[in-house]
Amino acid sequence: MGWHLRALLLCERAVEVVAANRSTFSDPHKLSEFCGGVDAIVHLAGVNRGDDSVVHETNVALADQLLAACTATGAKPHIVFANSTHRARPSAYGTSKRIAGEKFAVWAQNTGATFTNLVLPHVFGERCRPFYNSAVATFCHQLANHETPTVIVDGELELIHAQRVAEQIQIVIDSAAGGDVRVDGSEIRVSEVLAKLRYMSEQYGQQLIPELASALDLDLFNSYRGYLYPQSFPVNLAVRSDARGGLFEAVKTLHGGQCFISTTQPGITRGNHFHRRKLERFLVLQGEALIRVRRLNSSDVCEFKVSGRTPQYIDIPTLHTHNITNVGTGELTTLFWAQEIFDAAHPDTYPERV
Repeated sequence: MGWHLRALLLCERAVEVVAANRSTFSDPHKLSEFCGGVDAIVHLAGVNRGDDSVVHETNVALADQLLAACTATGAKPHIVFANSTHRARPSAYGTSKRIAGEKFAVWAQNTGATFTNLVLPHVFGERCRPFYNSAVATFCHQLANHETPTVIVDGELELIHAQRVAEQIQIVIDSAAGGDVRVDGSEIRVSEVLAKLRYMSEQYGQQLIPELASALDLDLFNSYRGYLYPQSFPVNLAVRSDARGGLFEAVKTLHGGQCFISTTQPGITRGNHFHRRKLERFLVLQGEALIRVRRLNSSDVCEFKVSGRTPQYIDIPTLHTHNITNVGTGELTTLFWAQEIFDAAHPDTYPERV
């Protein structure tokens, strides 16, 4: 969730992000410096698995440490606490989240600071750890690795993508909204989620872009695609040849979208931007190109050398900045496809060098 929030805030160039990690919390001096140097703190850290006593003590202690550092420095940042719909349950996790939220609320009342108790349902998204908290992450991982997912308990989920949560965090900070803020997701059964992801995996495996009828479908598909990258790319396209020449299918979709073609001169680079929701395909038709892709907030760069001599496509994962460079001696011709028609008012394109 922290990675998703930092990815969103890359779009806001006026915002300076300072990250706190385990090292920060292990040193009271570092934590005090951190609390005293920011306008808002988004508290996403916590433990929700393990021995009950450890889960309870850790979540409460994290709140105590944060408040002690604020008190020591006289800092009164706007604190946004990622609470859970489990807070009403008698489990160690639910109880500890409720107590931590109450501690923040009392501190805010006593100091005049702003505190937002952000109550979240089931969060999923790209880079979520499989076999941990999210059935979506586990299903995506298993399908991407040709394993067979199963439903253990067909419970009711309330799903929300991590980028939607990040947007809500930005809204409450920008508006200085305090108090309880319940973030609503989409209600769906575990078996329905698996059925959707199986359908998407089967269609995509046949080089078909599946129908994406809702925002939840697009979020699920982008999450699934994240588990295919980078090992599944580039994808070779079958070329049918006869005396007239060759033919291959560039994009097959049940969804729609927009195709466009660009020409690029030798040595020129296009791109250096990222998308938060857009599915974008790169397919070189003529010439030689180097496609470079970097995960946001990291130095992990993948490079793909592609040529018009061998039709291959790369579908760019969301939240990864990317570019394409003409590394040949002649003109480069590239076909680009996106699942949505370009909207200049909402382009979903954010500059960021690879």
